[in-house]
Amino acid sequence: MIEVKNLYKEFNGVEILKDVSAVFENGKTSLIIGQSGSGKTVFLKCLLGLFESEKGIISFDGRNYAELGIKVRRKLREEIGMVFQGSALYDSLTVEENVMFPIKMFKNQTQKEMLLRVNEVLERVNLENSNKKYPSELSGGMKKRVAIARSIVMNPKYLFCDEPNSGLDPQTSTLIDNLIHEITVENNITTIINSHDMNSVMEIGEKIILLKNGYKAWDGTKDEVFYTDNEAVTSFVYSSNLFKKVREVYTGNIKL
Repeated sequence: MIEVKNLYKEFNGVEILKDVSAVFENGKTSLIIGQSGSGKTVFLKCLLGLFESEKGIISFDGRNYAELGIKVRRKLREEIGMVFQGSALYDSLTVEENVMFPIKMFKNQTQKEMLLRVNEVLERVNLENSNKKYPSELSGGMKKRVAIARSIVMNPKYLFCDEPNSGLDPQTSTLIDNLIHEITVENNITTIINSHDMNSVMEIGEKIILLKNGYKAWDGTKDEVFYTDNEAVTSFVYSSNLFKKVREVYTGNIKL
């Protein structure tokens, strides 16, 4: 579980995050949504330890990150997996080498042990027999699956995903959403996803947090999205006629 209490972050005297609190539970996919400039990327980077907050507490299963020493922070880093927006694969490395990279960085294992684990996670993301391919030989969806494999190769307790569906077609996006959700449940991972994709929200949004102008404007589930009258939610989620119609159907205001 990750718990955030009264988090503030500013740059050059300008507050970007303002008194944000949240709880992210094990085994659930939590989505951070909001318009550009809402603070969601800064929030994710604070959780990752890339930015130090001015005020507030970020706790990983009761461990206050700000109070941890360098060695303990490094150990915590081994428990974190990350899926980057652009996959962030090394072009000069094969699929196998990309996925093996975190193990080489953090573990002292033999080549045979590392390869066994790499093959396990590649099979889990349906990329068996892709070991020797290079990123340039992969489709966008395959690259994302390699990125997911790399993110879970260390058996993380916490998984962060930054716009994992960026640049993907709707069908592939759904496959990636479902894969992340399945892995989260199977391994009881605390998963936090930055997203602007409402399809992702409706597919796997077990907890949703909406940021607006640096504040937490709303939180709830994918089902509660349809019933809330919160202005920040309705203006963001139902900006398109499609989702307005979906809400009407879902809440029973109209019938198919």
